Amino acid sequence: MVPLASTTVSKQRSERRIAVRLPLKVSGRDAHGFAFEEDTSSENLCRNGAAFVTRFDVAIGSDLEIRIAFSQYGSRRAQPERLAGPANGNRFSGARINESDFATHGRVVHVADSHSGGEKLVGVQFTGPRFQRVFRSESAA
Repeated sequence: MVPLASTTVSKQRSERRIAVRLPLKVSGRDAHGFAFEEDTSSENLCRNGAAFVTRFDVAIGSDLEIRIAFSQYGSRRAQPERLAGPANGNRFSGARINESDFATHGRVVHVADSHSGGEKLVGVQFTGPRFQRVFRSESAA
C-alpha cells in the first residue's frame, strides 16, 4: 500500500474527532487565488474543526467559509431562514441560512491526497464559532 502524501501543521488536536458525514458548503480561495464554492460532506468533526474531501487545491493557512446544512440532514420540520450577509449580523455572502444550520470560518491546517482520484482530504480548525452539537460516530453505529 502506498502512503498518502500529506502536509500538515504540526500542532496536535486536543479533541477526538467523530467520524460523521454531514452536508457541507465550503467556499474560499484555492491555492492559485481563484474563488470557489463546493458542496461536499464531512469526513469527521469535533468542536474545534472538521475534515472533508474537496476537488480544489487549497493551501495550508487558507481561510474558508464553512456551513453545515442541518436543514438538509435528518430534519423534516420547517425551520425559519435568514439571508446571510453583513446586514444580517454575519460575514457570509449570498446564501440563505436556515436557523438550524451551523456557519463558521476555518483555517486549513492539513491537506492530504484522498483515496478518491484527484481529490484532497482537508482538515480545518474553526476560527469562528465552535461546533456545539454532539454526534455518535458512524463507525460505532
